[in-house]
Amino acid sequence: MQLFATKRAAVLERSKARKIFSIVGDELGLVEAEFERQMRSNIQVINYLGDYVRESGGKRVRPALLVLSNYAAGGRAADEPIIRLATVMEMLHTATLVHDDIIDNSDIRRNRTSVNARFGNQTAVLMGDWLYMSAFETSLRERSLEILDILTRLTRKMTEGELIQLTTIGDVNISEEAYYDILRRKTAYLFSACCEIGSISGSADKNYREALRDYGMNLGIAFQLADDLLDLTAEMNDLGKASGVDLTEGKMTLPLILLLKEQPDLKPLLEEVMRSGTYEAISRNGILRKMSEIGMIDRIRSIALGFATAARKNLDVLPKTEYRVALEAIPDYVIERGN
Repeated sequence: MQLFATKRAAVLERSKARKIFSIVGDELGLVEAEFERQMRSNIQVINYLGDYVRESGGKRVRPALLVLSNYAAGGRAADEPIIRLATVMEMLHTATLVHDDIIDNSDIRRNRTSVNARFGNQTAVLMGDWLYMSAFETSLRERSLEILDILTRLTRKMTEGELIQLTTIGDVNISEEAYYDILRRKTAYLFSACCEIGSISGSADKNYREALRDYGMNLGIAFQLADDLLDLTAEMNDLGKASGVDLTEGKMTLPLILLLKEQPDLKPLLEEVMRSGTYEAISRNGILRKMSEIGMIDRIRSIALGFATAARKNLDVLPKTEYRVALEAIPDYVIERGN
């Protein structure tokens, strides 16, 4: 029965994603073709690794955000520059995943063996670097210092976020402020950059550009809050990667930070999970029970919904088009994933 419910939820999720993103389905098809083209090299090993990385799939949410933002801001048909820039964002995102899996010693990504587990850390590091450099090389073709500045700042912030997070590994006393700082740098700035670059490409005025930039930031925060909750509540098949790993990797996410505030007696148990890398001191289900008892799961969802509402509010200045409607639907979609 549980398996049937899980499969049904996955089908519904895919159906909702298709409905939201179908409006730019043709453009995403072009992005996929461009992504494949960009991964081609005269070096055989890069071709092989590129195919492996690209075929891992993904919903291509970030390219979709760029294209939708372009249209919502008044842009017309997605020409080659728009498709290239949307592909650049997916390449940057993919590079961060490859490097993150190395740092986290992750074996699974999108329900298949991660690049580092399959080919080794050295190969994965170089492949991630190659993706970063290829993304920047592609972006240079637009001859836009404004866009290049956004991408440079974005890459720096993502790297800073990873470094800051490394300093907090194993620290159960991390503050909410520090958590949100890491979240913005590692996740939300990328969403924000996708939307802002899309608006620039659509020749948007200052108000539209700021609105879409802020929309992306709030959406990215809502996305990561939902992801952090899913790490505790979902199974691996739903996540596409191992579940419950944040704590075993020494990371305190908002659900755990707020749980510890309410029940400080759990501190030594959470520290032991971090230290051992296993849930022997307290099971993941045990943590979930503690969270359920004090309504913490609903509280985190409520916080995520608050950022989702703020994201939709950011769009009020835009004309009411089908593209704005699609953007308005995405916040709830990212929160409802796996629920």
